[in-house]
Amino acid sequence: MIRKRSRRASLLVLLLALAPGCARLLAPPHQPIAEDAQRALTLVARRWSEFSDLRTLADLDVARGRDRQRLRSVVLAKAPASVRFEALSPMGQPFLIATVHDGGLVVYNAATNEAVVGPATAHTMATLLSLPFEPDDLVGVLAGRPAPLPDVRVAEMMPGDADGPSLVVVNNVHQQRIWMDFVTGVVRQVEITGGLYEVRVTYDRGPQGDVQGFRFSAPRANVTGRVEYRDAVVDGGVDDNRFRMTPPETATIQRVR
Repeated sequence: MIRKRSRRASLLVLLLALAPGCARLLAPPHQPIAEDAQRALTLVARRWSEFSDLRTLADLDVARGRDRQRLRSVVLAKAPASVRFEALSPMGQPFLIATVHDGGLVVYNAATNEAVVGPATAHTMATLLSLPFEPDDLVGVLAGRPAPLPDVRVAEMMPGDADGPSLVVVNNVHQQRIWMDFVTGVVRQVEITGGLYEVRVTYDRGPQGDVQGFRFSAPRANVTGRVEYRDAVVDGGVDDNRFRMTPPETATIQRVR
């Protein structure tokens, strides 16, 4: 693991506040799915399939306990499962880069010339970035379009609460609760529980429903914050090579499984 983690570097670790917790789910048996829930599942899947890519500057304001930090970064995401983060110095140069692509994870700290390389699994994402998501789940969070869960065991429409009506979806590992417009499919809020984490993301959207950022909280990790997108471009095209990164030959590289 990267040995000298600066305070700035820790912000990428805190990105999205998806810090490991202790939420675990027992896999339920498969249950019949009512028509209204099936329509909602189909809408979620369609919205996800319509998304191609995102590139944006992002201003992060993250609080963990009494520690509060701010950072500007570059975020790239491409369906189904590619992500690139660049944490920027005050001069605008990236000092910490993380990429997820083709099932692999690379984290490079330019300040220390150290890198960690391994598979992009929920386990390694949690260990190295405190992002305990499979790559497609992370892309869905950034895009504001949750990635459909595989192997759905339970799907049920929930009556409206203070945040409106919602859809609960459970598979063998995760539970999603999605608050959205069930006509347009625009997601207002999503809560994801399972594996190592529990997080709630609430989106800030423009008049046309475009994602302008989001607020997030991970109570088990005592983390809250806000991400504001700047000059976001959706479906503008991002080359796959942007997600491929090879650390310099001089870098100290640690490989993890």
